[in-house]
Amino acid sequence: MPLLGSAAMLLSFDVAPEAIDEHDRWHTHEHLPERLSIPGFLRGTRWVATAGTPRYMVVYEVQDLETLSSEAYLARLNDPTPWTQRVMPFYRGMSRGLCSVLGSFGCGQGGTAALIRFSPDDASAASLLRALLEETLPAVPGSPGLGSAHLLRGARPAAMTHEQRIRGADRGLDSAIIVTGYDDGAVADWTQRLCAQGLPSMRGARDVTSAIYRTSYALASAEVGAVAPARSEPGRR
Repeated sequence: MPLLGSAAMLLSFDVAPEAIDEHDRWHTHEHLPERLSIPGFLRGTRWVATAGTPRYMVVYEVQDLETLSSEAYLARLNDPTPWTQRVMPFYRGMSRGLCSVLGSFGCGQGGTAALIRFSPDDASAASLLRALLEETLPAVPGSPGLGSAHLLRGARPAAMTHEQRIRGADRGLDSAIIVTGYDDGAVADWTQRLCAQGLPSMRGARDVTSAIYRTSYALASAEVGAVAPARSEPGRR
């Protein structure tokens, strides 16, 4: 499967407009290298919205759920760098899901992605997830303009840490679908059809939201290697 592990952390959030440029520098040059140097973190990808909200989606692919509660990860969360402490107050509306990967279909990753968030009704959760895993999502890789599809399910709450206190309490995540492709229109059309009221594969889903994103930056753990990331903004002391 294309996702590099059995679990993932899915974040979606906005950043105050005046801090967007600094956020993207920090996220690229310090934050992603820092996260990808933690054992079990395999790849991190930042996406920026082209339609819908919030502005950012970040996906961390990790070895397993235990990675997201490991001592190494929590130590980083409780010891934010000076640059992190400067950027975090500009975050708005953070949603942070520690997720199991229920299904992942296709190979590679397209430059355009759709994020569909939803909550299954308790009575229909099993049938809804089964329909997505057995019928809807396996068909994505063979569709023109599309490439891969992933189904994530929130598996555990995130611990309160110093980073979270700086930016404000994070919201959790129930379930999400991420579909990537190479054709913007095809990704948008597929998302619109999936979210249409009454579509059989989404019956029993509530609180459905969607947004379309383009790739902004990605980093794999193999690219970080053993070099420790910088813990201050380049050019600052």
